[in-house]
Amino acid sequence: MKNRLLFLGPPGAGKGTQASLICKEQSLLHLSTGDLLREEVSAHSDLGKEAESIMNRGELVSDEIVLSIVEKRLSYNKKGWLLDGFPRNLAQAGLLQDLLDKLDQPILAVLLLDIDDDILIKRMLSRGRKDDTELVIRNRLKIYRDITSPLVNHYKKLGILKSVNGSGNVEDVNSQIKAALIETV
Repeated sequence: MKNRLLFLGPPGAGKGTQASLICKEQSLLHLSTGDLLREEVSAHSDLGKEAESIMNRGELVSDEIVLSIVEKRLSYNKKGWLLDGFPRNLAQAGLLQDLLDKLDQPILAVLLLDIDDDILIKRMLSRGRKDDTELVIRNRLKIYRDITSPLVNHYKKLGILKSVNGSGNVEDVNSQIKAALIETV
């Protein structure tokens, strides 16, 4: 199975759930940028202090800080990894590519969890979160489509994109992902 992976998909598609399962089964390092930032802040590292200061002002942490944290984790990892939540746009994809080239750890496969908006909206509304209203969800999906979805074409052109239908139950989707990652991309 491929061992340097990137997961893409809209909010609520199940990327985090599936990434956790794949990482546990394959002993891969799970690099969720949100989790990484929280860990750096909790560890009171220099990067964490800088990130915390930025987040406390309600601003987005810079690509440079995120890349520094990712580089720190990948520098010591030889078993493989799965990136979840980064890159979010083409500029970040370019920066990530430069980093991975430097580390000689190219992405081997990009997996897109594809799901119909109507199913996704129902799924997210059923979570019962206060901020998950249909209007908010539709706005998040629009932002995803506008900013993040160009990555799909980018990785498709590179020949490393695999798409999986994310609308099934956790086990079915996980089986599809494993099958896609075993196939030659």
